[in-house]
Amino acid sequence: MYIVYFAVIMLLPLYAQMKVKSTYNKFAEVSSQRGMTGAQVARMILDHHGLTDVRVVPTQGVLSDHYNPATKTVALSESNYYESSLAGIAVAAHEVGHAIQHKEAYLFLTLRAKLVPVANISSNMSWIFVMIGIFASSTGFLLLGIVLLLAGVIFQVVTLPVEFDASKRAMNEVVSLGIIGNNEEVGARKVLNAAAMTYVAAASVAVLELLRLILIYTGMRSED
Repeated sequence: MYIVYFAVIMLLPLYAQMKVKSTYNKFAEVSSQRGMTGAQVARMILDHHGLTDVRVVPTQGVLSDHYNPATKTVALSESNYYESSLAGIAVAAHEVGHAIQHKEAYLFLTLRAKLVPVANISSNMSWIFVMIGIFASSTGFLLLGIVLLLAGVIFQVVTLPVEFDASKRAMNEVVSLGIIGNNEEVGARKVLNAAAMTYVAAASVAVLELLRLILIYTGMRSED
């Protein structure tokens, strides 16, 4: 069981990262029929939703695209910002999907934002108590570590609907606004689905790790 467990938590994230990179690289070489750059796509969708106060800016790195609600900025990696690839369009539309969520106060996005500071602190501290609990055979410390770790797990799980919803919005926008043609929909969807896999993998690993610690805790309790 431990072999299977470690295989899953090590291979699943690796597979997800390889999948998103290979899919992105493939469709980054496919030019969109309309020739719109990622920046143009982002601006078009934002303006369509009245989000004229949201900026679209280039940022360094590969797949470093993100939406910052604090500054109301859609940041696109330079290749996606300046080029007109199918992958860049899908990614740009996805990030704008988060901006639309922000405007509409999408429940899970609001919840995730509130969880960020708690998850960051608790996730970092949790393993200290987990390790003390395991090596000192202290169920109290281990339980505290599990409770702290739970906040991080909840954050990962809440992230899933946020990302899936942003991708759904992205597809709806690029299709309804005529940004991509019917024959380009499959490619755009593949890019978005591959990106979603990384979040599924992260959530799965987090849940599995939590379950493993709970089993260790119950085992230690039964030995008392």
